[in-house]
Amino acid sequence: MTLSVRKAAAVAVLGAALTGCGGGPSGPQQGAGQARLATPAPSGPATASTQASPSAPASPSASASPLPGAPAKVPVLTPGANGLTPVFERTRQRTEKTVALTFDADMTSDQGPRAASGERFDNPGLIDTLRRLKVPSTVFMTGRWAEEYPDQAKSIGTDPNFEIANHSYSHHAFKSPCYGLPALDEEAARADVERAFAAFRKAGAVNTVPYFRFPGGCYDDQALKALAPAKVTAVQWDVVSGDAFAKDPDAVAEQVLAGVKPGSVVVMHCTRSAAPVTEQAIQKVVPELRKRGFRFVKVSELMGK
Repeated sequence: MTLSVRKAAAVAVLGAALTGCGGGPSGPQQGAGQARLATPAPSGPATASTQASPSAPASPSASASPLPGAPAKVPVLTPGANGLTPVFERTRQRTEKTVALTFDADMTSDQGPRAASGERFDNPGLIDTLRRLKVPSTVFMTGRWAEEYPDQAKSIGTDPNFEIANHSYSHHAFKSPCYGLPALDEEAARADVERAFAAFRKAGAVNTVPYFRFPGGCYDDQALKALAPAKVTAVQWDVVSGDAFAKDPDAVAEQVLAGVKPGSVVVMHCTRSAAPVTEQAIQKVVPELRKRGFRFVKVSELMGK
């Protein structure tokens, strides 16, 4: 399979993973918002079709964290027009060879029976490998995942090598259609975000950051408005790893290596059942990118550049 074909396949397969990292493929991408970088507020209202533009500087004063004991100074982006939640995709600093590996710890609110029957939505081997390779990483965790694996959530959330960001509680959609995910209304969406932060607190995670990744990557202005009271920065990505449901770690590694540029955000997964070769791919990606001169950083460091 050629790289271009594999890229197209990876994007399609990512959609299946974004339904909850446990179900089967759901077909073509539906309704995913374009990843827009926050900009100084224009005079007119924002629309969902706004094109990506350079991100506004991180706000040094916006350093509040939802958990006591979390990092005191965490950069966020300036809100967009009409106070809409800002969206970060890739740093505007395009010369320094930094890259953020991000891992979605997905579990939908209704997957408890599958976990009880033995399906594993965690991947402790991957976390151990990231520690061994000394790769700072950002884990976008659902609250339901934290409830299912509280010891792991606490371990990740108290390790300075990691930071935990919010991936909602239920992994339900903030915009519809979105890969067949059930959709939340505005009030439910706000509550879902807070419920996830509460789950991290209950698990004992303290290295949390005020960042949010939309389930399925799907959003529009209505979703950005619903998210605004949470005072978070939405984080998308510019490199799709193709690890969802992949069976060939070499193909995943090649996909990442072909896409990474200075300042990139790579989306991967921390779920064994839906992304079984991610750990193996990481063992190839990390040394090769270091050989190319890249330095691994958390999203918080990337956003501050």
